[in-house]
Formats: sequence, structure tokens, C-alpha cells
Amino acid sequence: MAGNVKVFMLMAALTALVMALGWMLGGSGGALIALLIAGGMNFFSYWNSDKMVLRQQGAIELSPRQGAELYAMTKRLADRAQMPMPKLYLLPTEQPNAFATGRNPENAAVAVTQGLLNHLSADEIEGVIAHELAHIHHRDTLTMTITATMAGAIAMMGNMMLFAGGRDGRGGALGGIIAMILAPMAAMMVQMAISRARGSAQRRAPI
Repeated sequence: MAGNVKVFMLMAALTALVMALGWMLGGSGGALIALLIAGGMNFFSYWNSDKMVLRQQGAIELSPRQGAELYAMTKRLADRAQMPMPKLYLLPTEQPNAFATGRNPENAAVAVTQGLLNHLSADEIEGVIAHELAHIHHRDTLTMTITATMAGAIAMMGNMMLFAGGRDGRGGALGGIIAMILAPMAAMMVQMAISRARGSAQRRAPI
């Protein structure tokens, strides 16, 4: 719970930063527009980020018949964690990797690469799948998506300030540079909070 509160506070700080940059660009009206833009981007990401990521990676959805052993393993781990079975996807690349995506456990997906299946043992693959299910179980996937979106919004406004300058001389090149420095730092701070929250949660997780 404490970890979740910290993540929420950092997300609120990101929102405040977006509004502050909007104010530097256009005063109170700019702050309101920045908030609306960030909200719209987050709304779009909430519903579509998983589909976009999987499509960009060329992921192929696996049916219970196509990925029988992997499907059975994932189903067993999901049942043990008392969470819905996520969709399974295969990425046609030899680099060993896996990731989870989705806005909630009911609309989640786990993607693994062909290289991971080729180079890892069954026990190692099970450990990777359990790790990705823990991300889904604790809704890290949604938080990471929103974080990336907010960081993108901050970077976008930084570019606007760098090339267009702010209202009444506010912002400009200095504001743009500050925004571009703060965007990755803000994302890193939220990721650190997520990792700490996940670490304590996984010690109690049923997976």
C-alpha cells in the first residue's frame, strides 16, 4: 500500500510538472490545455497501448493448440495467482526477451520471443512468465504506460518551448532544456517507485 501511495504521489507530481510547463508556454490557459493534452494521451494509451506495442513488435497470438506447453504453464501460474489467463503472444526474434502489457489483469497479454523459448530451460521460462504475471497482478503495466505517456508529453512541451518560447518571455530555450532534462528523470523516479513497490508486493505474491 505504501508503495502504491508513493507511485500515486509521483504521478501527481508528473501531472503538476506538465501543467507548470503549460503555464510557462501560455499562462493559466496553457496549463489547462497541457492538462487536457496529457489526459487525452493517457486516455488513448489506457485503451490502445497494448495493441500498439504488440502490433509494432510483429507479435503473433498463440492459441492453446499452437503454444500448448507454454499455454499450460502460463495457465497454471495464473490459476495459482488467482488471476485471469492473459493472452499469449510470440515475437519472431532470436533475442531472449519477454514483456507484459495491458491496462488490467482482465485485459492483459504476455509476449515472449522465439529466442527465449529456444535458449532457456522450462524452469527458467516458468520463472520469466511468473515475473511477467507479477507485473500484471500488481498493475505495473498500466503505471509504466502512463509514465511513458506523461514523459512523452513533457518532452513534447520541452521541444515547443525550445523552438517557440513561452508566453511573455517565459520558457524559451532554458525552459525547453529543463523540460528535456526533467522528462527522463521523472520517468526514472516513477520506475524506481514501481520497482520498490513490486519488490515488496512480490514477497507476498501468490505466484
